[in-house]
Amino acid sequence: MSSMNALYIVATPIGNLDDITQRALATLQKADIIAAEDTRHSAKLTQHFGITTPLIAYHDHSNESQTLRLLDRLSKGESIALISDAGTPLISDPGYRLVKLAREKGIAVVPIPGACALVAALSAAGLPSDRFSFEGFLPAKNVGRNTRLEALATDTRTLVFYESPHRIVESLQAMAQVFGCDRQVVLAREITKAYETFLSATFSELQGMMAADANQLRGEMVVMVQGYVAPEQNDEALEPEVQHTMQVLMAELPVKQAAALASKLTGIKKNKLYKWALGKKAE
Repeated sequence: MSSMNALYIVATPIGNLDDITQRALATLQKADIIAAEDTRHSAKLTQHFGITTPLIAYHDHSNESQTLRLLDRLSKGESIALISDAGTPLISDPGYRLVKLAREKGIAVVPIPGACALVAALSAAGLPSDRFSFEGFLPAKNVGRNTRLEALATDTRTLVFYESPHRIVESLQAMAQVFGCDRQVVLAREITKAYETFLSATFSELQGMMAADANQLRGEMVVMVQGYVAPEQNDEALEPEVQHTMQVLMAELPVKQAAALASKLTGIKKNKLYKWALGKKAE
């Protein structure tokens, strides 16, 4: 084949097939094989563009022998195009192990850039994009999800999450509890598709929108949360004794629990104590 021996990381459309690049089409056509997350899904793409390169299944749960077979083919001079179901491979998609081992063996790894839901959503969200943190998918279980969110509660960067329709309601509820109902959030769904939607609101408002319109629960989603902004100190000041109580409790408990218990002990509103605690953590 005419292309250089390498592992090509090829971005594919996330919805609109017109977003495929000419370079991606040429790479997929010239490669010896295409390693795909789901060959049945990717076959629709290759058939649409008349690409005849053989497809084989590869994902991060593939057994070690499959990874070694691909590395062996690369070592013998073949070229492999790695694709995911949609978007850029390795961005919450498979491929890390193969790329890492290929580089360790001195095999060229070449990115073929293109569509990426993370970048597309953030570019149109209207939230600060000079500094952001991509967090991928949150843990499915409540404890793991809350632990991850609490670690991000005072992060000043824009936070970006991927989420699926069957977990979006629970995830938004958890975010509202940890980040506060008044934090700004943008929900992007069905990006590049016919029903592409961007909803910009507070968590409280967004939850109402989702409850009122079942259509907003459909499609793959990107959730973007405005970073933490420290509250004004003048009306958030606490008496020294209350501050001491909070500091003692925060040393032993998560912020949310510390604020709830301190509220019972002092009679001060839980939200005020929670905001004060977040401000201290951010210092």
